[in-house]
This record gives sequence, C-alpha cells and structure tokens, in this order.
Amino acid sequence: MPLIEYVRPERFVAGTVGPPGQRTFFLQAVDGRRVTSVSLEKQQVEALAERISELLEDMPIPGTQLSAPEDNAPLSTPIEDEFRVSTLSLSWNEDGQVVVVEAYDAQVEIEPDETGDGMVEITPAGTSILKVALGIGGAREFVRRALATVAQGRPPCPFCGGPLDDSGHVCPRANGFKR
Repeated sequence: MPLIEYVRPERFVAGTVGPPGQRTFFLQAVDGRRVTSVSLEKQQVEALAERISELLEDMPIPGTQLSAPEDNAPLSTPIEDEFRVSTLSLSWNEDGQVVVVEAYDAQVEIEPDETGDGMVEITPAGTSILKVALGIGGAREFVRRALATVAQGRPPCPFCGGPLDDSGHVCPRANGFKR
C-alpha cells in the first residue's frame, strides 16, 4: 500500500486546472522540491474545507488564533495526478496539535472494532494514500483558499440554482426554455 506522507508541509492547497465548467480539482502538498497532487471532485473539496472548519471550531486550541500567510499562488508544476481520490478522512492529533487529512484512492470501510466500543477503518490492499498533517494555521489557510476556489466557478442560475454557462442553460424552472 503506497503511503505518501507530509508533516506540516510548506503548502497544502486546493486548486484547479481549466476554465469554469470544465475544471479539474486537485489537492496539492508541497515540501521543498517534493510535490504531490491528487485529483478529486469539487464537492469533496468543499466538504473537506467545511469539515476542517468545523473541527477547528470544536477543538479547544490553546493560545491565540494561529494563522499562516495567505497563499493565492497557482498550483506548483508539474501537476502530475498521483491518483483520483475516492475517500477522504479527517482527524485531530491532540499530541501534535495537527489536523490530519487522508485521501484514499479506494473506498474505505468503517466497522466496529473488536471490543465494540470504537470504530476501525478497513483499507483494501493496494490502496494509495496521501496523508497530510497540518498545523492550525495551515489548516485555516487551506479552508480559506479551498472555499474561495470552489466559489470561483460558474455563477448559479437565480431560478433553479444550477450552474450558468456563458451561453446560458436550459432551466427546469422555466419549463426547459433557455435563460
């Protein structure tokens, strides 16, 4: 099982390649000259950012609000997709005070452990995993950038909420007429 691991990388960002409506979303970890990119769905990026934000709100984080510098730079090149993300996992490591994000290329099963008190992840053999441990500031910056990246897509139709292309779209609320 290939494991690609980063502990407090220089960058961990969500970014895109392509024009709105045809974008491919990536998670990218960068540490020195080492760059790892994995592709995923827009909804996965949005859900991950929202869950990290909720996790940070719920954690008793000592000290003042820690932050990281704003990162609006494009994805590092070359963008070579290691794998397509199927499952994402999120956890908090109390000892290191880090948010741990794991991206899997296969569906991960969650089953009760032997005692029945907790749950355990069952990962299929041969699964590739990207594991990134982020400090609090890095996690907050990931959330900010990821939500901004998701919002940069096509504007929503004011009637149905579906994405509008430059040429409009066939709106179900307008009985199939183009808006």
